[in-house]
Amino acid sequence: MAGTLFDSIIFGPLSSRRLGTSLGINLLPTTIKFCSFNCIYCECGWTETNSIEKAQLYTAKEISTSLEERLIYLKEQNISLDSMTFAGNGEPTMHPQFVEIIEDTIRLRDLFAPNSKISVLSNSTMLGKPHVIEALVKVNNIMKLDAGSEHMFQLINKPKNRITLGEIVEQLKKFQGQLIIQSMFVRGEMEGVSIDNTIDSEVEAWLKHLVAIQPKEVMIYSLDRRPPLALLEKIMEPQLEVIAERVRQLNIKASVY
Repeated sequence: MAGTLFDSIIFGPLSSRRLGTSLGINLLPTTIKFCSFNCIYCECGWTETNSIEKAQLYTAKEISTSLEERLIYLKEQNISLDSMTFAGNGEPTMHPQFVEIIEDTIRLRDLFAPNSKISVLSNSTMLGKPHVIEALVKVNNIMKLDAGSEHMFQLINKPKNRITLGEIVEQLKKFQGQLIIQSMFVRGEMEGVSIDNTIDSEVEAWLKHLVAIQPKEVMIYSLDRRPPLALLEKIMEPQLEVIAERVRQLNIKASVY
């Protein structure tokens, strides 16, 4: 499955399961996925091997101009936003001008949509760069943590570089609790290998990471769109609620979407 890519810098507003009325901001190319992961569930499809090398990125100026134009239009139409959300065709924090883009977005939000949050959906792989964390703590940062064990992390997220789960957890701890964790739960099979992050051993290991990270909230969800891996199934809400309750027992807020 090729997946579905966003074909513009700004998209929406859309109705989001987690963020309400959300205006999407795509920093990445419209013709190719640009990501440090190759997640088996990604709605954008598989990450091409050389996608980073051949990608042409929008500039901070292009992004700021497009966002300002859309915010002016929405204000004229009396359309309010709950969130301005960095998502799109891959990992937004990989953009080399990410810090400048966040500063521009804060400025425009304050001018045109002061009641809106600025949210960033991130896979947590660029946190080794201090300026990325410094930018993220200024906004509503929602960081990915899909696995408890290194084995399951590699199966589900398929990092392109030599990124380990342990490294990501250590970086997430640097937020000192000022972050939201998002976790996708799935089960299935790839090339004869079973994939299931809902089994007890995986959930136990994942919970231990949450204790170390101490996020202010955990967002738990499963498939909403067709994934690139055909042999992947959605986890139903009752089972997700059981996992969420185990998070709540740690005195961490948890919501199922």
